Amino acid sequence: MTQRTLIIAEAGVNHNGDLDMAKKLIDIAAETGADLVKFQTFCADRLVTHAAKKADYQTKTTDGNESQHNMLRRLELTHEMHKELIAHCASRNIGFFSTGFDIESVDLLVSLGQDHFKIPSGEITNLPYLRHIGRLCKPVILSTGMATLGDIEAAIDVLEDAGTSRDNMTVLHCTTEYPTPMAEVNLRAMQIMHSAFGVAVGYSDHTQGIEVAIAAVALGATVIEKHFTLDRNLSGPDHKASLVPHELKAMVTAIRNIEIALGDGIKRLTPSEVKNKPVARKSIVAAVSIRRGEIFTVDNLTTKRPETGISPMKWDEVIGQVALRNYNKDEVL
Repeated sequence: MTQRTLIIAEAGVNHNGDLDMAKKLIDIAAETGADLVKFQTFCADRLVTHAAKKADYQTKTTDGNESQHNMLRRLELTHEMHKELIAHCASRNIGFFSTGFDIESVDLLVSLGQDHFKIPSGEITNLPYLRHIGRLCKPVILSTGMATLGDIEAAIDVLEDAGTSRDNMTVLHCTTEYPTPMAEVNLRAMQIMHSAFGVAVGYSDHTQGIEVAIAAVALGATVIEKHFTLDRNLSGPDHKASLVPHELKAMVTAIRNIEIALGDGIKRLTPSEVKNKPVARKSIVAAVSIRRGEIFTVDNLTTKRPETGISPMKWDEVIGQVALRNYNKDEVL
């Protein structure tokens, strides 16, 4: 049976703190066929210091004079906003998902009924946070941007020691740069993580375009996460590196096609090939007119389409045999 990829449409903070915009993002995700639409749950006061600088890509896409703290404060979702978004997701038949960036935010999501949890790349070395999520004993998606194999192993060990089994973990390969240069994707690292840790793997994609996410599915990703936006020209840290609606739709469609195309790996004649087989393959045929009693030789036989006579794989058995009847040129044996 073909494994279905969990496709997470990452709205993130592309709602710009506007509830109506967040609902529009949910509508788009639902229309594309994504499985989940994901937001980010955090409190700026708990996430960063007032002196924390923005990342380079954030400085380029937002007010350069604004602190990271002030930027994040504008992008917070309140408890009530969460409840409205969850209800809207239910009305559109798409799953709500959010990344909690601190322990209190994780607890808020627990209280709202979320039963699986995403650990963002920046928290992979946050021991108390990892332990808290591990103790929930719920499915965990661990993103690994900026991490070494050693960092990933340590985080998995913490989660496991706290109570979450590896069977409940999916580790996402990720490069934390927006957008990610193709030369830094290193998609094969996803397969290495699968081999090294014995966990399901996926890919959190920050590249421009959709081809790398599609390739990840072909290489075994069970989860794909991709940012999307209403408009890449909107002000905000992540819009520039996000897909617009028609691109998200194209990605989802392509992934679903790849899932079907991967098949079960057994090489066999497919139902649609049956009608083409006799047309495309060959038989042994008379290269010239052959009279009854003549010996079949390499000079009076050849191979041509269609496959309605003796297979050319029996060539050696036929050569040297006596013709039991007359054959016209081009007549199959």
